[in-house]
Amino acid sequence: MADPTASEALSRLAHRFRAALGERAVISDPVELATYSCDGLTHYAATPGLVVLPETSEQVQEVVRGCAELGVPYVARGSGTGLSGGALPRADGVLVVTTRMRRIIEIDIPNQRAVVEPGVINLEVTRAAAPHGFYYAPDPSSQQVCSIGGNVAENSGGAHCLKYGFTVHHVLGLEIVTPDGEVVWLGGKTPDSPGYDLAGVFVGSEGTLGIVTKIVVRLLRAPQVVRTLLAGFRSTDEAGGAVSAIIGAGVVPAAIEMMDALAIEAAEASVHCDYPRGAGAVLIVELDGPSADVEQQFAEVERHCREHGAFEVRVAADDVERAEIWKGRKSAFAAVGRISPDYLVQDGVIPRTALPEVLRDIAELSARSGVRVANVFHAGDGNLHPLVLFDESVPGQGERAEEVSGAILDLCIRHGGSITGEHGVGVDKAKFMPRMFTSEDLDTMQLVRCAFDPAGICNPGKVFPTPRLCGEVPGKRKGVHPLVEAGRAELF
Repeated sequence: MADPTASEALSRLAHRFRAALGERAVISDPVELATYSCDGLTHYAATPGLVVLPETSEQVQEVVRGCAELGVPYVARGSGTGLSGGALPRADGVLVVTTRMRRIIEIDIPNQRAVVEPGVINLEVTRAAAPHGFYYAPDPSSQQVCSIGGNVAENSGGAHCLKYGFTVHHVLGLEIVTPDGEVVWLGGKTPDSPGYDLAGVFVGSEGTLGIVTKIVVRLLRAPQVVRTLLAGFRSTDEAGGAVSAIIGAGVVPAAIEMMDALAIEAAEASVHCDYPRGAGAVLIVELDGPSADVEQQFAEVERHCREHGAFEVRVAADDVERAEIWKGRKSAFAAVGRISPDYLVQDGVIPRTALPEVLRDIAELSARSGVRVANVFHAGDGNLHPLVLFDESVPGQGERAEEVSGAILDLCIRHGGSITGEHGVGVDKAKFMPRMFTSEDLDTMQLVRCAFDPAGICNPGKVFPTPRLCGEVPGKRKGVHPLVEAGRAELF
């Protein structure tokens, strides 16, 4: 019997999934499907062939097995807040939406662990642990709406990753459904499982190695004291100098965030955050920990800010004032919509010491191209989030914005940095991977992908510019791959 066409395969799967998961768990109506056409990066969109909303690991397993049997590609999606097109669906495939898998299965305070499903919202983990004096550290700006499963896929960070690290540092175990439909555990509740760190491999794999269905995360005890400072500077150079001085003095704040004048303008227009008037840049510095340590370090932070040109310094007196300081930064991405009809959110990393030079280069690039760029970033670890502004209705502006966006990533690479810090590669940055890695590097990475997904149906077309090794379709390589020839890899 001949293989079914894509539409025939999707029709069969829709019937199968409705029988197994229920009518309300399967969406095939074209109007409803359009809801899922993109993630937070709306620049890329595609209507999925079929959407399913499982509620259990067993239902995810049934969906994956169905897709594997018919060779239908599938993509996992959480809350859809990703910013690299990592959850971009396939018109010939199935979109597996995990938003109904939102149980907090266990809060284990004696062992400082929580077990959650992938659809649980990031902030809900902290809310569940807070009555016990604990919290979950990774805090993306979208933590009120983003899901833990999506955080795992993208290895999300947040403002406090300077001191506490990224998602990978707080995930101990994962239950996953592999691309052939097997349910397995990687890691667990123990702090150091023997053997290869497969959980560490899976975190940040952007949905290309399987679908996560349960996550064991680490909980931290709430700090004794939290102190937050807002400092206004005339320029990003001055603010950058303060950042280097603070870190150089051996102080590691929980967070150091910077916004430039254009980002401040957007935040003021959106949430009226009342940041220092006339500021070319603001720093938000937060310290937490034992009271004596925080007080000593806080005085040092304030001194370095003033010595490097801060013309206004505000210290939050309580949690209400602390929230007011953070309001502008937390709303920055969405706020840019107040000053531009369209924008691209970029994400790159540079050495912290290169901040002043790179920001000057971005300003020159903006002036030369006529494309405005608002800068919001985790200054403490050099993770930039330039917002490239444009108007899609004006011919040529979208293309110029993409050129500027790419040039910023080239700047990051040239200064020894990376094309992404926490937003992932997805479809948006796949073409930049060869600028950062050699062909051999990329092939070695894809050996891991092929080990998990030899059929290439699990979130295909993401991260890598062209599929390689798993059938070598398509690709630039001619002849036998050297790893295959040496007997170190198998071509499936």
